[in-house]
Amino acid sequence: MVLPPHISRWDLDKTYLRTEFDTMRDLVRTALERADEKRTNPGAATLLRELSQANVSIHILSGSPEQMRRRLEAKLKLDGIVWDNFTLKPNLQNMLRLRFRALRDQLGYKLPALLTSRTGAGDQIAGVKETLFGDDAEADAFVYSLYADIMEGRAGEELVHRILERGRVYEDVTEAALRSVRLVKPAPVVERIFIHLEQQTHPRDFQIFGARVVPFYNYLQAAYVVHEDGRLPAASLLRVAAEMVTLHRFDGDALARSYADVAKRGHLQGTKIDDIVAALPELETVASPAREEVRRMVELLPPQAELARARWKPPEEEPMPDYLELVDRHNPRHKKRKKS
Repeated sequence: MVLPPHISRWDLDKTYLRTEFDTMRDLVRTALERADEKRTNPGAATLLRELSQANVSIHILSGSPEQMRRRLEAKLKLDGIVWDNFTLKPNLQNMLRLRFRALRDQLGYKLPALLTSRTGAGDQIAGVKETLFGDDAEADAFVYSLYADIMEGRAGEELVHRILERGRVYEDVTEAALRSVRLVKPAPVVERIFIHLEQQTHPRDFQIFGARVVPFYNYLQAAYVVHEDGRLPAASLLRVAAEMVTLHRFDGDALARSYADVAKRGHLQGTKIDDIVAALPELETVASPAREEVRRMVELLPPQAELARARWKPPEEEPMPDYLELVDRHNPRHKKRKKS
């Protein structure tokens, strides 16, 4: 068996897809949309496709109901995405069991799913790092960070039990999660956590989770970081940039500003610019209206890389977030009670 060099786990709604589900009408419309009617967030399809072609193992973990599998899989196939695992939420099963809390709960769904996927693979993926993609609409940063700290051995069984209990996760789900925690062989598994700022949450709101979490406004920003991490070829990054031009009206200056924004926040080291420059001729052999703007972006990157090097700080041991305090912020029922 050839081990995947990397695993990338993706949420779908508001991370990959431009989904609205704030009202019942939104939910119905989303459920009835054909695959070709579903809209992808700018740059997401190209980045995910390029990652899969770079031999990154793609795992989909979405809160969308299992009943939408056929349409969601059809949408990903239309986008040219190849995946290795596709997990959807068993909402019909939850309803039949009168588990209404579970319909909105992300902690009790995603955390056990992540732990089961990782520990269930055993030594087959020992040493393989992960990159996680989510959004700011729900609890992705919280759940992903907790998962990372569990896998690293920083959050143990007792603490996880208290967190799940405080998050009002059902007892059998809690016990299943704790069984997975007991199987963990501590190692730094999660390399990066990317949070798409769908709701325009300020990036500083995620500082509590440490430097591992990278909030981003557009997928070119994520591509810059993934490229620098060595998970995405430079030519692939340029193709993400080209999509931002051709489909979303970015110009070269806007492409470079995307780099500068992430650099100012300390998420880039300012390395591998030479690789991007070297990959430019490959893009220029393809007839593309984006060539001039992408070339302009590449011209502007070297001074931005100097900014990145000035802002970059080497990774250091950070205090673990207070998950017991944070869990209340991500409990929908708790938030509802606070408003009343």
